[in-house]
Amino acid sequence: MFKNTKGYSGFSVNDMQKAKEFYNDTLGIEISENEMGIMTLLIAGGTKIIVYPKPNHEPATFTILNFNVDDVDKAVDGLIAKGIKFEQYDFGQIKTDEKGIMRGNGYGPDIAWFKDPAGNILSVLKGE
Repeated sequence: MFKNTKGYSGFSVNDMQKAKEFYNDTLGIEISENEMGIMTLLIAGGTKIIVYPKPNHEPATFTILNFNVDDVDKAVDGLIAKGIKFEQYDFGQIKTDEKGIMRGNGYGPDIAWFKDPAGNILSVLKGE
């Protein structure tokens, strides 16, 4: 039914101005805004993700957006330099190091998680 249908994803935030500054200024993602107050993240490759205001926003407890990068350490260092704090996890096979990176070591990609101003979980991971 949807084999040839384009789709897109979206998520909510509680403060659109902070979200705009974070995604555009801090992460360097091109954005557009419409008259209804909805922001679109224009991700490389033509992907569009909508970000919409929700006063009673509750952040998801899972990763909502992943960024493929060539070098996770370099991406983490660059984001730390911009003031981003990486999450620390230690449960089961998910254990991050002091930088906040979970090393895949053959069991998956290196990945590091961080949050946007609304508390949504994002990640950088070794791309393919």
